[in-house]
Amino acid sequence: MLLWIAALTLLAPIAIYLIDRAIFFRFRQYAHLPQLPSSLLWGHLKALDGVMREGDRRRHIDTDQVFLEIKQKLNSPPLFIADFRPFLHVICVICDHGVAEQISRSSKTFPYSVPKGNALDIFKPLMGAKSIILAEGTEWKGLRKRFNPGFAPQHLISLLPCILDRVGRFTDVLDNYAASGEIFGLGELCTNLTFDVIGAVSMDEDFRAQCGQASQSEIVILFRDFVATWRTGGSAAWDIFKVRTQARRWWLSRRLNRVLRQEVQRKYAEWKVSGVQRPRSILELSFEAIESLDGHVLDQTCDQIKTFLFAGHDTTSSLLQWAFYELSRTPHALLAARRELDDIFGSDSSSDAVRARLRAGQSENLLSRMPYISAIVKETLRLHPPAGTARHVPHGAGFNVKLPDGETVSLDGMVLHNCATIIQRDELVYGPTKEAFVPERWLDQNQMEQPDGAEMASDKLPPSAWRPFERGPRNCIGQELAIIEARVVLACTLRRYDFTKVGLGEILRDEKGRPVMGEYGQYKAQSELFNIWEVIAKPIDGTQMRVAITGS
Repeated sequence: MLLWIAALTLLAPIAIYLIDRAIFFRFRQYAHLPQLPSSLLWGHLKALDGVMREGDRRRHIDTDQVFLEIKQKLNSPPLFIADFRPFLHVICVICDHGVAEQISRSSKTFPYSVPKGNALDIFKPLMGAKSIILAEGTEWKGLRKRFNPGFAPQHLISLLPCILDRVGRFTDVLDNYAASGEIFGLGELCTNLTFDVIGAVSMDEDFRAQCGQASQSEIVILFRDFVATWRTGGSAAWDIFKVRTQARRWWLSRRLNRVLRQEVQRKYAEWKVSGVQRPRSILELSFEAIESLDGHVLDQTCDQIKTFLFAGHDTTSSLLQWAFYELSRTPHALLAARRELDDIFGSDSSSDAVRARLRAGQSENLLSRMPYISAIVKETLRLHPPAGTARHVPHGAGFNVKLPDGETVSLDGMVLHNCATIIQRDELVYGPTKEAFVPERWLDQNQMEQPDGAEMASDKLPPSAWRPFERGPRNCIGQELAIIEARVVLACTLRRYDFTKVGLGEILRDEKGRPVMGEYGQYKAQSELFNIWEVIAKPIDGTQMRVAITGS
């Protein structure tokens, strides 16, 4: 009995201390920051589950749309926290473009902006440990310097014939669906297209992704299977506990790395022997910055190729799907785009005619004459950014940000998420049309008529309020490629095809079958089309569509 009393006497202070610490970390440490009601045991997981239950349960916990709803529940603060300890870090969701800019820009504390830390470690198997997305400090700087020339706008324009060849395959597939009238997944078509484009531009390889699985490159097949292991349901953070998933990733990673190493070594040997007279791929251009392809450089190069394959196909595919969908329900925007393309390319709306003009040596000039097409791309990325950025501030770093009201807060020890979906729908910046598809907001206000009721919040939009590729020194290296590719695809398709959404997001029609017009010149939808998280954000249903030849 005395032993029990002695044990309790010793354990009681420890238990009291631990409970006090738990209460501090859960309720007092960040009490000054906006947040949902917290639970001692679960942190914000229970409250987050409550928000998820209010909408479609198919939405993923990692989707920024859920964070947008939390922001609205908290009366739109410039930032808020989500405490997932001990399972994950405390996440600080950034909702204000001015605060986001302080995180992404260079500072004395962080010369290359706030580091990524281990915030993206779950994607190491997919992109490689030496990926430019995961690298820090001087290692990142060296990689950026080595690969920047391949992503320069002038160099990408020189590769336009490769892009146009792949777009031709895309329109051939659309022609077949237009002839059959069957429902198809636009997501798969766009993904196949963007796989082909990134293969041509990054490696000068024909992946044949649009030619059917029997003809596809081994790299495409392996990479698709690899990416699919991140689409198993639930949060990717829990994948570490899925033994079968981890085993499959390990096996696919070894096979993909072996194939990529062989390809890079072959390309390097060809480059060393003969040089390259034709327009050079991003990979071939990067060889000029190395003295030899030793083991370290080979691993580093393969990891960049994996990164470009992932980021270069999935994000652009999502952009194209949303652009076609938004235009299918915004007739004034589609009409304006078609008029612009008529002025540039003439009356022949066929893909062959447009591609022939773009090949004829005036491609840069023709692309520069597409302000409305560019505005469509920009507005699509505003409403539907494929991803945000995650950074991690080490404990004790002394990293403070100033909020719009002048208050200064420390963000030490937290993962910071610049939430583009929230930032790019800020009513203070984008006004009452923040949720609407209004490409005109990106044009000279005297240049184009606005849709009825689509007043802007201000005449000039702050650059920091548009950040689908993030900003600062660590902005996306491939953003110019994504924008050029999207403009070319839209130029080759918008006048030739009429897209009609089927299922989720389908247009609402009256008793006579006519589309019902809603606010700001957009047709009403029967239901909401939304993103889910599959490594990046993309439409949940693969964007089910029908397509017809315009005027048929």
